[in-house]
Amino acid sequence: MESDTITVGVLGASGYGGGEVVRLLADHPSFDVRVVAAHASVGQALAAVHPHLAGLPQGGLTLEAVDAPSIAERVDLVFSALPNGTSSTVAPALLAGGTLVVDLAGDFRLPAEDYPSWYGFEHPAPAWLDEAVYGLPELFGGAVAGAKLVASPGCFPTPAILGLAPLLAAGLVEPGTIRVDGKTGTSGAGRAAVESTSFAATDGSIRPYRAPGHQHTPEIERGLALASGQEATVLFVPHLVPTVRGVVVTAYAPLAAGVDTEALTACLAAAYEGQTFVRVLPSGEMVDAKRTRGSNVVELQAFADPRTGTAVVAGAVDNLIKGAAGQAIQNANLLVGLPHETGLPAMAVAP
Repeated sequence: MESDTITVGVLGASGYGGGEVVRLLADHPSFDVRVVAAHASVGQALAAVHPHLAGLPQGGLTLEAVDAPSIAERVDLVFSALPNGTSSTVAPALLAGGTLVVDLAGDFRLPAEDYPSWYGFEHPAPAWLDEAVYGLPELFGGAVAGAKLVASPGCFPTPAILGLAPLLAAGLVEPGTIRVDGKTGTSGAGRAAVESTSFAATDGSIRPYRAPGHQHTPEIERGLALASGQEATVLFVPHLVPTVRGVVVTAYAPLAAGVDTEALTACLAAAYEGQTFVRVLPSGEMVDAKRTRGSNVVELQAFADPRTGTAVVAGAVDNLIKGAAGQAIQNANLLVGLPHETGLPAMAVAP
């Protein structure tokens, strides 16, 4: 970028992900949010929709309609936190106007032919799928730098791919069927008021949902193949748990002969040495989503169960930060040539 200040628009700013992007960017030294847009709450001040942003200058911005050509004329970069199936109808006009796009939805994560079966729509901009870079910074940061369009990963795929890819690449686990169990808080379902995520439905409840056809299944498979060169088949079952933030995934993969816990842990530690936002736990410790709350950190652990021939790999993230808004900002930093950790929290909130 020619200027030290990069002007930013946030689409879907009335939702949880978009609101979190604005909150995190309030302390960013280079990104300046100038436009907030949404399909809901148009005409309201952002702080009226997100009262916790009332103390920020950005809280006084008025939510406007999503008019891509107009927005492209006013900002250098857009974060699109619009619902699945919507970003891909807006991004082409932004990109044509010279605006960089980081998409937090699933619209640019898969090949075009996968969208009808996994997302339920025909992709409206298939030509852009070949231009999009899958933005898991710790694995694909080199490809993100210099791109125009980044598909920021989903909350479940982030810890699953980060935990499994180095082990697959090193041959410590076999690329057969990998079973991934996921747990998420209600904020992962978005802000829309629906009965299934109401307090009455979720308090005291733990239940699986959208299995075996959850859209993150092919994303995990594709991310693993891109990062490791190994094709794996993934069975993914997510569960909704009675909390607001936090994701934990536990993956079960075929263990290669002679591999023990120490080898698995050492592989992950070597893969992410020096990475600000990846915390590999020593043997015997267990991941905890509570320790990632409010931060852009992912916790990873791995252990071997030789009795069943299984490698168990677990990961935890704050689904709204490393699983969404924070990771999107990581990608945006790389797009414009900044260190990827710029403006992002590495320390969790406790208790």
